[in-house]
Amino acid sequence: MDYIITYTIYVLIISVLMGLTTWKLFKKMGYNPLFSFVPFYNYFIILKETNHPKWWAILSYLPIVGPIMMSAFHIFLMRKFGKRGFVNGLLTVLLPFIFMATVNYGKEPEIETEDEEEEGKKKETFLGSVTFAVVFATIIHAFITQPFGIPTGSMERTLLVGDFLFVNKWAYGYRMPMRPVALPFLQGTIFDTGQKGNPKDDPKSYVDAVKLPYLRLPGYDEIKRYDIVVFNYPQDSVHTAIDRKDPYVKRCVGIPGDVIEFRAGRLFVNNQPEKILGDEEQQHKFVVRSSEQLDIPRLYKLYGFLPVREGQDDKGFVYEFQGLTDEIQKEIKNVQGVESVEEDVMRKGDAALAYYKYATGSDGNYLRDENNNPIPASKIDTTNSIYPINKPWNQDWYGPLRIPKKGDVVKLDQESLPTYQWIISEYEHNKLENKNGKIYINGKETNQYTIKQNYYMMIGDNRDASLDARFFGVVPEENIVGRPMFTWMSLQGAFKDANSTYQAPFKVRWDRMFKATNTGEKNKTSYWWIAAGILILFFGWDYFAKFFKKKEDE
Repeated sequence: MDYIITYTIYVLIISVLMGLTTWKLFKKMGYNPLFSFVPFYNYFIILKETNHPKWWAILSYLPIVGPIMMSAFHIFLMRKFGKRGFVNGLLTVLLPFIFMATVNYGKEPEIETEDEEEEGKKKETFLGSVTFAVVFATIIHAFITQPFGIPTGSMERTLLVGDFLFVNKWAYGYRMPMRPVALPFLQGTIFDTGQKGNPKDDPKSYVDAVKLPYLRLPGYDEIKRYDIVVFNYPQDSVHTAIDRKDPYVKRCVGIPGDVIEFRAGRLFVNNQPEKILGDEEQQHKFVVRSSEQLDIPRLYKLYGFLPVREGQDDKGFVYEFQGLTDEIQKEIKNVQGVESVEEDVMRKGDAALAYYKYATGSDGNYLRDENNNPIPASKIDTTNSIYPINKPWNQDWYGPLRIPKKGDVVKLDQESLPTYQWIISEYEHNKLENKNGKIYINGKETNQYTIKQNYYMMIGDNRDASLDARFFGVVPEENIVGRPMFTWMSLQGAFKDANSTYQAPFKVRWDRMFKATNTGEKNKTSYWWIAAGILILFFGWDYFAKFFKKKEDE
């Protein structure tokens, strides 16, 4: 309801501005000046008088698309009164109601003659074609499906670095745009000003002052356990708009009400081992020791994704493989020179991130144990890196944690507050205070809270190379974007891997293109024939349309 009320207010404000700045022009075209104030109908009249499809008027107030369409309609109206050319078009787009007011209240406005109008149309046909190509693509991008690239290895080998997906925005219910005035195709910023600058200072691709509340339309499906889901990163501090936060893709391992737990790096859901789908290839970090240097490029060709850090000590060569399946690590054991392969599992009770200060002797060198490892004198514990911040958990020993469900009444005290404080204050938009051992929500002291929306646990398949819900916490329903449908392009080497000393050569992975993403099946069907059919139909239709038009002209 809040969304509809806010949306209506914006429509009325724009309609009043439209009427105040164009009523005289409508009168000149032979219409009642009051029609210039009527939403949709005012643009319907402009399209009718400028010989454009009248149904375009329904696009006038759509979020994101609406501002583009309005700009085009304003340009049509200005051209009707002789204001053509680049400068006039630029003024109409950047200062629409000011520029139109100067025409409306200036000297008596005159409608173009038919000869002037025809000459102007010939010069601006190409620009109009480009504009509406952009509008059509924007409608697809904003309201139906959105392309999404995989830049990191958190979902390897299920989704590969360099896979480009199409995301279905309607499966879980379409989330209406919250920043309706925005540049098309851009997520949060127009460009990156550089690593040294503050990301908050990067130019935003949307107008933050024009905002709409969260609203999700009914979907035809619900998020199921083990679905792959695209969502906006909950703790993105750069963008306040939920739908403009960075997009992430992970596997939903816990739905509302589930209890999840990691034991020695293995996931348990509701006290049962997780279900491994046919297309899911989990990976873990393994440390490989070898008496001779390994041929990493060759291993990459054999096994694909292999982010690796390599080093050397007095015992030989050491390789930290961050993404090995159980099967691959068994095969690497048989590689010539390999002496040991051990999974790197954190100790229970250790912090997720810890920094060690090592003991030194009188000579200034590190003191070492019987295995020649440096002896830690102290450890800086940074448990604040894990969710919730007061638990002695890490990514391999995590939980048990119950995923909040809409309607849950949770107990609030100093022990439980870190689990729910971000939910209460940031996701459900309450004023939360913790003063003198007492908890206040919206100014009232309380010891409980009722959860207002569903939450989900999103974890990467590459368990030791994934920034996921173990670190940033449960994902609110309002951050859900949609469900990946299929891979439309797959490029090895498209993104540089910061976790590896070896970079894979560039190539197109043809075998992954146009295959469904979320089926759970190991061998997915290719939809190449559908893509080829669409291209043939598109270009074939264009060819035959031009052919028959030429025949008619003859």
